[in-house]
Amino acid sequence: MTEIQDERWPQRPRPTRSGQRGIAHLVCGRRAKWVVLVLWLAVLFLTAPFAQKLTDAQDNDAASWLPGSAESTQVLEISENFRPEQIPAVVVYARDGGLTAQDRAAVTEDVAQLKQLTDHGIRGAETRGPVFDREVDPQAAQVQVPITMDEKGWERIAPAVDSIRDVVGTGGAGLAVHITGPGGTSADFSEAFEGIDSTLLLSAMAVVIVMLLITYRSPTLLLVPLVAVIVALFTAQAFIYLLAEHAGLTVNGQSAGILTVLVFGAGTDYALLLVARYREELRRHEDRHEAMALALHRAGPAVIASGATVVLSMLVLLAAEMNSTRGLGPVAAIGVAVALIAMMTLFPALLVIFGRWIFWPVIPHLGTENPDRRGVWARMGRRISHRPRMVWTVTAIALAVCSLGLIQLRAEGLGNADAFTDKPDSITGQEISERYFPAGSGDPLVIISNQSQAVQVGRAVAGTDGVVPTSLGLPPGTKPSYEGKVLFEATMTAPADSEAAKQTVERVRDAVHAVPDADAQVGGGTAALLDMDEATTHDNILIIPLVLVVVLLILTALLRALIAPLLLIGTVILSFTAALGISALAFRHLFDYAGESTDFPLFVFVFLVALGIDYNIFLTTRIREEAAHQGTRPGVVTGLAATGAVITSAGLVLAGTFAALGTLPMVAFAEIGFAVALGVLLDTFIVRSILVTSLFLDVGPKVWWPHPLARSEEQAPTPNPSGV
Repeated sequence: MTEIQDERWPQRPRPTRSGQRGIAHLVCGRRAKWVVLVLWLAVLFLTAPFAQKLTDAQDNDAASWLPGSAESTQVLEISENFRPEQIPAVVVYARDGGLTAQDRAAVTEDVAQLKQLTDHGIRGAETRGPVFDREVDPQAAQVQVPITMDEKGWERIAPAVDSIRDVVGTGGAGLAVHITGPGGTSADFSEAFEGIDSTLLLSAMAVVIVMLLITYRSPTLLLVPLVAVIVALFTAQAFIYLLAEHAGLTVNGQSAGILTVLVFGAGTDYALLLVARYREELRRHEDRHEAMALALHRAGPAVIASGATVVLSMLVLLAAEMNSTRGLGPVAAIGVAVALIAMMTLFPALLVIFGRWIFWPVIPHLGTENPDRRGVWARMGRRISHRPRMVWTVTAIALAVCSLGLIQLRAEGLGNADAFTDKPDSITGQEISERYFPAGSGDPLVIISNQSQAVQVGRAVAGTDGVVPTSLGLPPGTKPSYEGKVLFEATMTAPADSEAAKQTVERVRDAVHAVPDADAQVGGGTAALLDMDEATTHDNILIIPLVLVVVLLILTALLRALIAPLLLIGTVILSFTAALGISALAFRHLFDYAGESTDFPLFVFVFLVALGIDYNIFLTTRIREEAAHQGTRPGVVTGLAATGAVITSAGLVLAGTFAALGTLPMVAFAEIGFAVALGVLLDTFIVRSILVTSLFLDVGPKVWWPHPLARSEEQAPTPNPSGV
């Protein structure tokens, strides 16, 4: 065990116990290691085919994202009785000097061809238009082409829009032709999500390889955790696929992408933490099996507690109203749980099978000195110990100042125009369409009411501010009535994804709900956005405290104390607010993002608290172990020295894997990746190494209250008061 000698803190002798191996030999014993390897090879052989099918099991339709009890969700479900679920692709034609006779003839010819389309769910016969912006000398025209959105709708939305583009072309010679509306925008989102799994897999793998090379300085050692992580990812994907197919688990592009990042980030972190302890034991034990058994026995509880924290925190998401958030919970929990199991079984078995040479060229031979004894973290711990109260006070104030950046946070949702890091064709088309037509064209309100009160409901809708009064009507292909109910649409004057449109939805709902015996409900794309915002606000208020309670309970059980867990929770909250504040400033003044999605604070909080607490767990469990032998204050210095390098490496790996989300062309993913990566770095370099260390040094043995360890140092030699 690494110890940092300091003349101010005489150390107690540490007893050694031959029984410390526990059940670890079931993983890394001379024969057990081969059994573990064979079992994992069998698991990989059985699961690999299912892992490749996870993309096919993804459900990216509207219902998989919307809150189940929301009014817009109910309208969506009822509307399927009137017509197949569909969204319109809106073709926009525009010429600055006005459409020529040749342009209008081309539009008419395009409409005739569009009416013949039936592939990829296109309902060409129900094509509407052309509609011109004005009767005399029109400058623009619109054509709406419905696309069926059944269970395979999201898979074929992009091919459907491509088929429409084959007919209408891309314009030229001064004529602009763009495909926008819900169909065009959905196709661009679909293309952005296309290949997300492979993109994130390759990006995360590249980050892990680079960081492991830097950390281990061994081209051979990095292959072992990489193999174990990939096996864990395939196994998790297969398990999730089976649950999606046979148990109703909802998986979408967001949860599948985050799964890859979590498994790579968390799995590699656990590998780094275990290897660090294994290296220590190899320098003290000739038998590598014995060294690994001791490493698992001593580092295992901290790694398991870290993994359990993430798993339970993710399962808290099951309490969310948002279907997408609720679905992410079990997907992420399964991924981290499988990664934890793989890193506690397959990974150590592989290390023992390969032997010491896997560390080449820096092989930890028996009796060699641990470099952590005189490393930078040992020196930092001793320096902090001179004035710990001043250190944690200044650090806390600095983080609090960073938290002031929260006033720049705009987590009110992202409109379509601001959702992409680039500018796809649908957004260009949306901007052109808004110049000539009501901004809500192509994404109308959907109103359902009792047939007996349909006239009164229609009048209430038409008389609402923000609605185009002449736009009310039954869309093509809709039944006039169904079981005494009717469905009709209305166009809004504001862009469908704007705050003004959401306010219009609220006014329309108030108006139609006031019609007696109408049982009217309002849905559509804007209504769905409004319901998602309300559900996310509810989830933020509910889930954030629940996650804190879960983390607090785990820390209390692990450390068998109350003061230390409360201090750690406080540092995590401060770290989170600082990361959010700095991120908000960066989004406003560096990246020029328009805002953040409404679920941005929740996702950042869950990932930062669940993952960031890992480093505090590993540090504090090591401090507690050292404190039992040499006292709390010298144990803090020793614990920081022993874990500093590996936790730093783990933090860089985790930050890098989340930064890989920035490779996706969507602002929401880029923002989450940036904020979580920043928060992890703050946890690694500031909170864990400076704030937690100085707090524990200042509080001293009382940090373990009510455990007897809080009183054990009273008999130990007290340090020089001038030094602490």
